[in-house]
Amino acid sequence: MIALAGSVRRISAIRVQDDIFRRLYQRRRLGILLLLLALTACSNSGGVNDLKKFVSQARMQKGKVEPLPEFKPAETFVYGAAETQDPFAIWQSEIKPAARATSMVQGIRPNVNRRKEILENYPLDTLRLTGFLEYGQQRWGLVKAPDDIIYRVRIGNYLGENYGKVTQVLENRLVLMEIIPDGLGGWEEHQAALSVDTKK
Repeated sequence: MIALAGSVRRISAIRVQDDIFRRLYQRRRLGILLLLLALTACSNSGGVNDLKKFVSQARMQKGKVEPLPEFKPAETFVYGAAETQDPFAIWQSEIKPAARATSMVQGIRPNVNRRKEILENYPLDTLRLTGFLEYGQQRWGLVKAPDDIIYRVRIGNYLGENYGKVTQVLENRLVLMEIIPDGLGGWEEHQAALSVDTKK
C-alpha cells in the first residue's frame, strides 16, 4: 500500500512536469510564429522597394559641378604724374630765397638756455586771465593755470609752450610775442593775446 502511494505520487509529478514542458513548448512555437509573421510583414512592406528604387536612381544620375565664374583681369593704372612737380614742394619754390636768408640772418630764435617759467609748461589756450593788480606804476595780470593756481604775470614774463613773452599788460588783456617755427628751418615772431575770461 505504501509502495502504491509512492508510485502514484511519482506519476502525478511526471504529469505536472509534462504539462509544464508542453506549455513552454507551445509558447515557444507561438513566439517563433509571431517572429516569422513580423519578418514577412517587414519584407513585404513598400519601404524596402522605395529604398531600392531611390538607390538605383541615384546611381544613374551624374554629378553636376558648375564651372568657375570668369574673373576679369584688373585694369592696370599707369601713374603719369611722376614727372610733374611735387605738390608738397610748390610752396618752397614760391618763397624767395632772399626772404629765407633774411629770416636766418635776423637771428630770431628762442633762448633755449634760459630757465623756463612755470606757465610755459601749459599751452596758451589752457591759461585764463582772471584779473589785474596795480600798485604804483606796476601792473600785473592774474593768470589761472589748469592746476587752479593763480599766478602774477608782468611784462617780461613768459607764457605758453611757444616761448610767449609778455610785451604789454593792458586793462583787459595781456599781449604776448611768441616765437614759432616758420616751416623752413627758421623761426618767426607771432603776436598773441590773452583776454579776461568773462565765463564763470
